[in-house]
Amino acid sequence: MLTVKSIPAFNDNYIWLIHSPENHCVLVDPGDATPAIKVLEEEQLILDAILVTHHHHDHIGGISELKRRFPHANIVAPVNEPIPGVSQTVEDGDQVEIFGERFMVLGVPGHTAGHVAYVGDGKLFCGDTLFSAGCGRLFEGTPQQMFQSLQKLAALPDETEVYCAHEYTSSNLAFALVAEQDNPHLQRYREDVSRRRAQGISTIPSTLRQEKLINPFLRCDQASIKKSVADKAFDDSDLETFAALRRWKDEF
Repeated sequence: MLTVKSIPAFNDNYIWLIHSPENHCVLVDPGDATPAIKVLEEEQLILDAILVTHHHHDHIGGISELKRRFPHANIVAPVNEPIPGVSQTVEDGDQVEIFGERFMVLGVPGHTAGHVAYVGDGKLFCGDTLFSAGCGRLFEGTPQQMFQSLQKLAALPDETEVYCAHEYTSSNLAFALVAEQDNPHLQRYREDVSRRRAQGISTIPSTLRQEKLINPFLRCDQASIKKSVADKAFDDSDLETFAALRRWKDEF
């Protein structure tokens, strides 16, 4: 099993560092080079590669400086996203090897048109597609695309660890608790998250098992969620339930 460490960046971003036993590493979505370089220098790590999920600046802003310091690092990014300095483009169905572990590339459009996720070694690096208790905004994609992307992620094994790119859990829970007030799993999770955040502890990674119990955007087939959006949805299909839920969250 690979070791993963979080590097906090900006107000609520996480840069993920995947560590090999031989002092080599891979970074995921380094929006800011400064905290990443600090960790690499402190731990005397060699950067082998950078994995990118999508083109937003808070995910790619540190690439150029990291590449300058580690010119041999392989920059892996989705083929349909405008990202400078890429040395390897990937799309749905491709594979990337990380320290002997094979990671599958999943196309997950919705937040952006070409967003991808990387899954392997029981770990999912999903950028801004899936958050704990939430999902990404639809900046470029359609509700149908995001719904299908989330269904693709939900089909992964329940024990898969979810490494999303932001510490949004507390704010997502505020909405989730309105959308599904009588969910006992959600209420217990809120207590756990409140305790962890009060101690300055990250809520990430989550697991898909956890998210299926508490994340309203993965529960659009549930009667409780359909009832919550009944006055906002055009019909009671799972897709329209998701679309109505996402519109509601945008205004929440």
